[in-house]
Amino acid sequence: MRQYAIKRIALFVPTVLLLTVIVFVLMSIIPGDTALAILSDGEGSFTQKELKDLRHELGTDRAIAVQYVDWIWGAFRGDFGDSTWFNAPVMTELKTRLPRTLELAVLAIVLAVALSVPLGVLSAIRPDGWLDHSARIFSLVGVSIPNFLFAVLIILFLVQLFGWLPPLGYAELWNDPGTNLKQMAFPALALALYDMAFIARVTRSSMMEILREDYMRTARAKGLSEKTVLLRHGLKNASLPILTMTGWQFGRLFEGAVIIETIFLIPGMGRILIEAVFQFDFPMIQAVIVIIGTGILTINLCVDLLYGWLDPRIRYN
Repeated sequence: MRQYAIKRIALFVPTVLLLTVIVFVLMSIIPGDTALAILSDGEGSFTQKELKDLRHELGTDRAIAVQYVDWIWGAFRGDFGDSTWFNAPVMTELKTRLPRTLELAVLAIVLAVALSVPLGVLSAIRPDGWLDHSARIFSLVGVSIPNFLFAVLIILFLVQLFGWLPPLGYAELWNDPGTNLKQMAFPALALALYDMAFIARVTRSSMMEILREDYMRTARAKGLSEKTVLLRHGLKNASLPILTMTGWQFGRLFEGAVIIETIFLIPGMGRILIEAVFQFDFPMIQAVIVIIGTGILTINLCVDLLYGWLDPRIRYN
């Protein structure tokens, strides 16, 4: 297990480096000129000399390899450069927005797991019952409706049918927890719908397979309570596919937050990414994508390392 953990952690670093290379190269070759976008936003015309001088000041007139080396060296020190839109360091903006996106993702995955795992277990215990049929219908609907459409439906139904709106603006969690949870509850629900449906289906399938194993019948024959049999012997052995799916879905939440934050006006990393795309703010776009991608890779690494802890039968060469 220790050798496997060392290999996985050692592989993590070049994977992140490859991610930064891909992101930087794509940002460099896509159409768009940051210097031209900045000068075009100003009033009046500009000369070619002014355009050339601004490109030199931004460093976009140098070779891509040179630009990447300077950028990645700064990124390792927590400096992703200056935002051409905010005229301020990129991390100055992201330091306040990252916790908001992280809070939304954590609330969504907690909500998804708390509702889907019990639903999947109950469906597996009583197959073909009304609860099982209801859970299967919910799963099909959940994986069929996009997150952004469900978010719009939530807003429409709450406003049109119940006349309810969350408090406008945004309250920080540590300043006003009550208002913050009211504002984040429905975005988290919209973001968690697909994950709830998917995890519930995986839980049901895993539990139904485990319930047919011989050791489950042996545990009941020993006189153990049904609760102990299901939780200690059933759910624990079915946890690996559930953990795999939960880790993958948790990574997906950071991608879905881009749209959900825009719909619910949450000033997080997803919303600033959308705004940076329209403003050709390449330093901000690169930083957001790299941070989100590194977070997803970190989650996958943690899931892999948890396998050996959850199931001692797993051995790695």
